[in-house]
Amino acid sequence: MAKTSADAATTRAAHRPTPRALSTLRRLCLALPGVWEKTSHGEPTFWNAKKMFATFAHAATHHGNGRHAVWCKSDHLTQRILIAQSPERYFSPPYVGVSGWIGIHLDGNLDWNAVAARLEHGHRLAAAPVSRRAPKR
Repeated sequence: MAKTSADAATTRAAHRPTPRALSTLRRLCLALPGVWEKTSHGEPTFWNAKKMFATFAHAATHHGNGRHAVWCKSDHLTQRILIAQSPERYFSPPYVGVSGWIGIHLDGNLDWNAVAARLEHGHRLAAAPVSRRAPKR
């Protein structure tokens, strides 16, 4: 059977050492109710039911771009506020930033309580039912 690019990404991820930041992130995410982890696009991701609410971005990949980070489900207002308050810590991640997700660099003098709060917020958003707009008449 031929290997796919997803298989190759998973194999590469399996051979990278686990950063301390990922160990802490994993502990925080898996402490939330109903959370499970799977590898997606070569990175550990965290899910609540069928919705992803956080993904680790390894510094050695294009996702991390030289710095370990977590991308958390969020909303546009929270994203704008956090980036304006602390642009050295928070950023709009590629691919999902346009949907309001927030990126958090996991290096330097990091407040893990603030990271936990962002993860809890993303977890709640992932658990919330999707509102459907009524069709226009």
